[in-house]
Amino acid sequence: MIGEVAARSGVSARMLRHYESLGLVRPSGRTGSGYREYSAQDIRRIFHIESLRSLGLSLRAIGRALDDPAFAPSALVADLVRETRDRIAAETELLTKLRRIEAADPADWEDVLQVVALLRALGSKSAGTRQRAVLSAGGGVPVPVDALVEAVLSESDPHVAGALRWALARSDDDPLALLAEGLGSPEAAVRERAVRALAELPGEGGTALLRDALASPDPVVRGQAALALGTRGAADALPALIDMIVVGRNDTDAADALSVLAGDTAAADRIATVLVDRLADDTTGAPARGRLTQALADIPGPTAAHALVELSHDEDRAVALTATYLRRLRDADRPDGPRGAVRE
Repeated sequence: MIGEVAARSGVSARMLRHYESLGLVRPSGRTGSGYREYSAQDIRRIFHIESLRSLGLSLRAIGRALDDPAFAPSALVADLVRETRDRIAAETELLTKLRRIEAADPADWEDVLQVVALLRALGSKSAGTRQRAVLSAGGGVPVPVDALVEAVLSESDPHVAGALRWALARSDDDPLALLAEGLGSPEAAVRERAVRALAELPGEGGTALLRDALASPDPVVRGQAALALGTRGAADALPALIDMIVVGRNDTDAADALSVLAGDTAAADRIATVLVDRLADDTTGAPARGRLTQALADIPGPTAAHALVELSHDEDRAVALTATYLRRLRDADRPDGPRGAVRE
Protein backbone atom coordinates (compact mmCIF):
# COMPACT_ATOMS: atom_id res chain seq x y z
CA MET A 1 0.00 0.00 0.00
CA ILE A 2 1.16 3.52 -0.72
CA GLY A 3 1.38 4.51 2.96
CA GLU A 4 3.60 1.56 3.75
CA VAL A 5 5.84 2.23 0.73
CA ALA A 6 6.12 5.89 1.72
CA ALA A 7 7.23 4.87 5.22
CA ARG A 8 9.79 2.38 3.90
CA SER A 9 11.24 4.59 1.16
CA GLY A 10 11.09 7.97 2.86
CA VAL A 11 9.20 9.37 -0.13
CA SER A 12 5.89 11.03 0.69
CA ALA A 13 2.66 9.52 -0.58
CA ARG A 14 1.98 12.75 -2.44
CA MET A 15 5.33 12.49 -4.27
CA LEU A 16 4.68 8.82 -5.07
CA ARG A 17 1.38 9.79 -6.69
CA HIS A 18 3.23 12.49 -8.65
CA TYR A 19 5.75 9.91 -9.86
CA GLU A 20 2.90 7.68 -10.91
CA SER A 21 1.18 10.50 -12.80
CA LEU A 22 4.41 11.03 -14.77
CA GLY A 23 4.78 7.32 -15.49
CA LEU A 24 7.98 7.03 -13.46
CA VAL A 25 6.51 4.43 -11.10
CA ARG A 26 3.78 1.98 -11.96
CA PRO A 27 2.46 -0.17 -9.10
CA SER A 28 2.47 -3.83 -10.07
CA GLY A 29 -1.15 -4.28 -9.12
CA ARG A 30 -4.12 -3.44 -6.93
CA THR A 31 -5.61 -5.16 -3.91
CA GLY A 32 -9.22 -6.29 -3.82
CA SER A 33 -9.97 -3.03 -2.00
CA GLY A 34 -8.35 -0.98 -4.78
CA TYR A 35 -5.11 -0.12 -2.95
CA ARG A 36 -1.89 0.03 -4.92
CA GLU A 37 0.48 -2.88 -4.57
CA TYR A 38 4.23 -2.29 -5.00
CA SER A 39 6.59 -5.15 -5.73
CA ALA A 40 10.20 -5.33 -4.58
CA GLN A 41 11.21 -4.17 -8.06
CA ASP A 42 8.88 -1.17 -7.77
CA ILE A 43 10.50 -0.23 -4.44
CA ARG A 44 13.94 -0.57 -6.00
CA ARG A 45 12.91 1.78 -8.84
CA ILE A 46 11.71 4.36 -6.32
CA PHE A 47 15.14 4.27 -4.64
CA HIS A 48 16.79 4.64 -8.05
CA ILE A 49 14.64 7.71 -8.79
CA GLU A 50 15.60 9.30 -5.46
CA SER A 51 19.28 8.58 -6.04
CA LEU A 52 19.23 10.24 -9.45
CA ARG A 53 17.24 13.19 -8.07
CA SER A 54 20.03 13.71 -5.51
CA LEU A 55 22.41 14.27 -8.44
CA GLY A 56 20.24 17.09 -9.75
CA LEU A 57 18.61 15.26 -12.65
CA SER A 58 15.18 16.38 -13.72
CA LEU A 59 12.31 13.88 -13.48
CA ARG A 60 12.13 13.77 -17.25
CA ALA A 61 15.83 12.91 -17.53
CA ILE A 62 15.38 10.28 -14.81
CA GLY A 63 12.57 8.66 -16.80
CA ARG A 64 14.78 8.46 -19.89
CA ALA A 65 17.69 7.09 -17.90
CA LEU A 66 15.64 4.31 -16.29
CA ASP A 67 13.55 3.30 -19.30
CA ASP A 68 16.16 3.35 -22.07
CA PRO A 69 18.59 0.40 -21.79
CA ALA A 70 20.95 2.10 -24.26
CA PHE A 71 21.04 5.36 -22.34
CA ALA A 72 24.68 6.51 -21.78
CA PRO A 73 25.14 8.38 -18.52
CA SER A 74 28.48 10.04 -19.37
CA ALA A 75 27.06 12.94 -21.40
CA LEU A 76 24.32 13.61 -18.87
CA VAL A 77 26.76 13.55 -15.96
CA ALA A 78 29.08 15.91 -17.85
CA ASP A 79 26.15 18.31 -18.33
CA LEU A 80 25.38 18.09 -14.62
CA VAL A 81 28.98 18.89 -13.75
CA ARG A 82 28.93 21.96 -16.00
CA GLU A 83 25.56 23.17 -14.71
CA THR A 84 26.66 22.68 -11.10
CA ARG A 85 29.86 24.64 -11.68
CA ASP A 86 27.89 27.47 -13.28
CA ARG A 87 25.45 27.49 -10.39
CA ILE A 88 28.27 27.54 -7.81
CA ALA A 89 29.99 30.38 -9.68
CA ALA A 90 26.78 32.40 -9.74
CA GLU A 91 26.13 31.76 -6.05
CA THR A 92 29.73 32.65 -5.18
CA GLU A 93 29.45 35.89 -7.13
CA LEU A 94 26.24 36.75 -5.30
CA LEU A 95 27.82 35.93 -1.93
CA THR A 96 30.81 38.15 -2.73
CA LYS A 97 28.50 41.02 -3.67
CA LEU A 98 26.48 40.63 -0.47
CA ARG A 99 29.62 40.56 1.66
CA ARG A 100 30.87 43.72 0.01
CA ILE A 101 27.59 45.47 0.65
CA GLU A 102 27.77 44.30 4.27
CA ALA A 103 31.36 45.58 4.57
CA ALA A 104 30.25 49.03 3.38
CA ASP A 105 27.99 49.15 6.48
CA PRO A 106 25.04 50.83 4.68
CA ALA A 107 22.79 52.95 6.86
CA ASP A 108 19.70 52.56 4.70
CA TRP A 109 18.46 51.14 1.41
CA GLU A 110 19.71 54.19 -0.44
CA ASP A 111 23.24 53.30 0.65
CA VAL A 112 22.70 49.69 -0.43
CA LEU A 113 21.58 50.82 -3.88
CA GLN A 114 24.58 53.15 -4.10
CA VAL A 115 27.01 50.33 -3.34
CA VAL A 116 25.29 48.05 -5.87
CA ALA A 117 25.53 50.76 -8.54
CA LEU A 118 29.19 51.34 -7.72
CA LEU A 119 30.08 47.66 -7.92
CA ARG A 120 28.23 47.37 -11.21
CA ALA A 121 30.11 50.38 -12.59
CA LEU A 122 33.46 48.90 -11.53
CA GLY A 123 32.59 45.84 -13.62
CA SER A 124 31.56 47.87 -16.66
CA LYS A 125 33.18 47.21 -20.04
CA SER A 126 33.62 50.97 -20.46
CA ALA A 127 36.93 52.30 -19.11
CA GLY A 128 35.39 55.74 -18.72
CA THR A 129 32.56 54.35 -16.62
CA ARG A 130 35.00 52.48 -14.40
CA GLN A 131 37.17 55.56 -13.92
CA ARG A 132 34.22 57.84 -13.11
CA ALA A 133 32.95 55.29 -10.59
CA VAL A 134 36.29 55.29 -8.75
CA LEU A 135 36.72 59.05 -8.74
CA SER A 136 33.15 59.73 -7.62
CA ALA A 137 33.12 57.14 -4.84
CA GLY A 138 34.95 59.25 -2.27
CA GLY A 139 32.01 61.41 -1.34
CA GLY A 140 29.54 58.62 -0.57
CA VAL A 141 29.60 55.08 0.70
CA PRO A 142 33.21 53.83 0.63
CA VAL A 143 34.23 51.18 -1.87
CA PRO A 144 34.86 47.86 -0.07
CA VAL A 145 38.61 47.25 -0.03
CA ASP A 146 38.39 43.75 -1.53
CA ALA A 147 36.41 45.16 -4.46
CA LEU A 148 39.07 47.83 -4.94
CA VAL A 149 41.92 45.31 -4.84
CA GLU A 150 40.10 42.99 -7.24
CA ALA A 151 39.63 45.91 -9.63
CA VAL A 152 43.27 47.00 -9.25
CA LEU A 153 44.57 43.51 -10.02
CA SER A 154 42.36 43.06 -13.09
CA GLU A 155 42.48 46.57 -14.63
CA SER A 156 44.36 46.85 -17.92
CA ASP A 157 43.58 50.47 -18.78
CA PRO A 158 46.44 52.63 -17.39
CA HIS A 159 44.22 55.64 -16.58
CA VAL A 160 41.66 53.57 -14.70
CA ALA A 161 44.44 51.64 -12.97
CA GLY A 162 45.97 54.91 -11.75
CA ALA A 163 42.63 56.05 -10.34
CA LEU A 164 42.13 52.70 -8.62
CA ARG A 165 45.59 52.80 -7.01
CA TRP A 166 44.88 56.35 -5.86
CA ALA A 167 41.62 55.22 -4.26
CA LEU A 168 43.28 52.18 -2.70
CA ALA A 169 46.02 54.28 -1.12
CA ARG A 170 43.32 56.40 0.55
CA SER A 171 41.18 53.50 1.75
CA ASP A 172 40.58 53.21 5.47
CA ASP A 173 40.81 49.42 5.26
CA ASP A 174 44.04 47.42 5.03
CA PRO A 175 44.61 45.92 1.55
CA LEU A 176 48.04 44.39 2.27
CA ALA A 177 46.97 40.76 2.64
CA LEU A 178 45.02 40.88 -0.62
CA LEU A 179 47.89 42.54 -2.47
CA ALA A 180 50.31 39.95 -1.06
CA GLU A 181 48.13 37.29 -2.68
CA GLY A 182 48.38 39.24 -5.93
CA LEU A 183 52.18 39.15 -5.72
CA GLY A 184 51.97 35.36 -5.69
CA SER A 185 49.57 35.11 -8.62
CA PRO A 186 50.51 32.75 -11.47
CA GLU A 187 49.67 35.59 -13.91
CA ALA A 188 52.52 38.02 -14.60
CA ALA A 189 50.17 40.94 -15.26
CA VAL A 190 48.49 40.49 -11.88
CA ARG A 191 51.85 40.37 -10.09
CA GLU A 192 52.93 43.59 -11.77
CA ARG A 193 49.68 45.37 -10.86
CA ALA A 194 50.05 44.22 -7.26
CA VAL A 195 53.58 45.57 -6.89
CA ARG A 196 52.61 48.86 -8.54
CA ALA A 197 49.76 49.25 -6.06
CA LEU A 198 52.11 48.50 -3.15
CA ALA A 199 54.51 51.14 -4.44
CA GLU A 200 51.84 53.79 -3.93
CA LEU A 201 50.75 52.63 -0.47
CA PRO A 202 52.11 54.63 2.47
CA GLY A 203 53.32 53.02 5.66
CA GLU A 204 55.73 50.35 6.81
CA GLY A 205 53.42 47.47 5.88
CA GLY A 206 53.71 48.25 2.19
CA THR A 207 57.48 48.76 2.51
CA ALA A 208 57.85 45.34 4.15
CA LEU A 209 55.99 43.63 1.30
CA LEU A 210 58.12 45.49 -1.24
CA ARG A 211 61.23 44.17 0.51
CA ASP A 212 59.81 40.66 0.24
CA ALA A 213 59.19 41.30 -3.47
CA LEU A 214 62.93 41.89 -4.01
CA ALA A 215 63.30 38.10 -3.79
CA SER A 216 60.60 37.46 -6.42
CA PRO A 217 61.64 35.28 -9.38
CA ASP A 218 59.74 37.73 -11.60
CA PRO A 219 62.23 40.41 -12.80
CA VAL A 220 59.44 42.94 -13.36
CA VAL A 221 58.21 42.55 -9.78
CA ARG A 222 61.77 42.82 -8.45
CA GLY A 223 62.40 45.91 -10.53
CA GLN A 224 59.22 47.73 -9.52
CA ALA A 225 59.85 46.88 -5.87
CA ALA A 226 63.43 48.15 -6.10
CA LEU A 227 62.35 51.43 -7.71
CA ALA A 228 59.75 52.03 -5.00
CA LEU A 229 62.16 51.14 -2.20
CA GLY A 230 64.90 53.28 -3.71
CA THR A 231 62.69 56.36 -3.67
CA ARG A 232 61.91 55.53 -0.01
CA GLY A 233 65.60 55.46 0.82
CA ALA A 234 65.79 51.70 1.44
CA ALA A 235 69.41 50.67 0.88
CA ASP A 236 68.54 46.99 0.37
CA ALA A 237 67.18 47.94 -3.07
CA LEU A 238 70.72 48.76 -4.27
CA PRO A 239 71.66 45.37 -5.84
CA ALA A 240 68.40 45.13 -7.78
CA LEU A 241 68.75 48.71 -9.03
CA ILE A 242 72.29 48.04 -10.25
CA ASP A 243 71.07 44.89 -12.03
CA MET A 244 68.37 46.92 -13.77
CA ILE A 245 70.98 49.33 -15.09
CA VAL A 246 73.18 46.48 -16.30
CA VAL A 247 70.39 44.71 -18.20
CA GLY A 248 68.89 47.99 -19.46
CA ARG A 249 65.42 47.57 -17.93
CA ASN A 250 64.05 50.89 -16.63
CA ASP A 251 67.69 51.90 -16.25
CA THR A 252 66.95 55.63 -16.21
CA ASP A 253 64.45 55.22 -13.38
CA ALA A 254 66.91 52.96 -11.57
CA ALA A 255 69.64 55.60 -11.85
CA ASP A 256 67.23 58.21 -10.45
CA ALA A 257 66.49 55.91 -7.51
CA LEU A 258 70.23 55.49 -6.90
CA SER A 259 70.63 59.26 -6.71
CA VAL A 260 67.95 59.33 -4.01
CA LEU A 261 69.80 56.62 -2.07
CA ALA A 262 73.03 58.64 -2.35
CA GLY A 263 71.73 61.09 0.23
CA ASP A 264 74.91 61.35 2.28
CA THR A 265 78.63 61.03 1.55
CA ALA A 266 78.97 57.52 2.95
CA ALA A 267 76.00 56.19 0.96
CA ALA A 268 77.16 57.99 -2.19
CA ASP A 269 80.65 56.52 -1.98
CA ARG A 270 79.24 53.03 -1.34
CA ILE A 271 76.98 53.27 -4.39
CA ALA A 272 79.80 54.62 -6.55
CA THR A 273 82.03 51.74 -5.43
CA VAL A 274 79.40 49.18 -6.46
CA LEU A 275 78.99 50.86 -9.85
CA VAL A 276 82.77 50.88 -10.40
CA ASP A 277 83.03 47.20 -9.43
CA ARG A 278 80.37 46.27 -11.99
CA LEU A 279 82.16 48.37 -14.61
CA ALA A 280 85.33 46.40 -13.95
CA ASP A 281 83.57 43.02 -14.11
CA ASP A 282 84.71 41.10 -17.21
CA THR A 283 81.16 39.85 -17.79
CA THR A 284 79.76 43.39 -18.12
CA GLY A 285 79.22 44.17 -21.81
CA ALA A 286 79.87 47.47 -23.57
CA PRO A 287 76.26 48.77 -23.54
CA ALA A 288 75.97 47.99 -19.82
CA ARG A 289 79.28 49.77 -19.09
CA GLY A 290 77.91 52.83 -20.86
CA ARG A 291 74.77 52.82 -18.72
CA LEU A 292 76.76 52.32 -15.52
CA THR A 293 78.97 55.26 -16.46
CA GLN A 294 75.91 57.44 -17.01
CA ALA A 295 74.56 56.36 -13.62
CA LEU A 296 77.68 57.79 -11.95
CA ALA A 297 76.68 61.25 -13.14
CA ASP A 298 74.11 61.80 -10.38
CA ILE A 299 76.13 60.21 -7.58
CA PRO A 300 77.87 62.94 -5.56
CA GLY A 301 81.11 62.57 -3.68
CA PRO A 302 84.78 61.93 -4.38
CA THR A 303 84.49 58.25 -5.29
CA ALA A 304 82.16 58.94 -8.22
CA ALA A 305 84.25 61.94 -9.30
CA HIS A 306 87.47 59.92 -9.27
CA ALA A 307 85.78 57.09 -11.16
CA LEU A 308 84.74 59.47 -13.93
CA VAL A 309 88.32 60.73 -14.21
CA GLU A 310 89.56 57.17 -14.63
CA LEU A 311 86.79 56.28 -17.08
CA SER A 312 87.59 59.29 -19.28
CA HIS A 313 90.70 57.31 -20.30
CA ASP A 314 88.84 54.01 -20.74
CA GLU A 315 89.75 51.77 -23.67
CA ASP A 316 86.10 51.82 -24.75
CA ARG A 317 85.87 55.11 -26.63
CA ALA A 318 82.10 55.45 -26.00
CA VAL A 319 82.63 55.07 -22.25
CA ALA A 320 85.57 57.50 -22.30
CA LEU A 321 83.59 60.16 -24.17
CA THR A 322 80.60 59.71 -21.86
CA ALA A 323 82.79 60.01 -18.76
CA THR A 324 84.52 63.12 -20.12
CA TYR A 325 81.20 64.77 -20.89
CA LEU A 326 79.85 63.93 -17.42
CA ARG A 327 82.99 65.34 -15.77
CA ARG A 328 82.45 68.62 -17.57
CA LEU A 329 78.84 68.75 -16.41
CA ARG A 330 79.88 68.08 -12.81
CA ASP A 331 82.59 70.73 -12.97
CA ALA A 332 80.17 73.22 -14.49
CA ASP A 333 77.89 72.70 -11.50
CA ARG A 334 80.69 73.36 -9.00
CA PRO A 335 80.47 76.85 -7.53
CA ASP A 336 84.29 77.18 -7.47
CA GLY A 337 84.98 76.08 -11.01
CA PRO A 338 84.56 77.82 -14.40
CA ARG A 339 81.96 76.36 -16.73
CA GLY A 340 83.48 73.72 -18.93
CA ALA A 341 86.57 73.23 -16.77
CA VAL A 342 88.00 69.73 -16.59
CA ARG A 343 89.94 68.72 -13.48
CA GLU A 344 92.12 65.64 -13.18
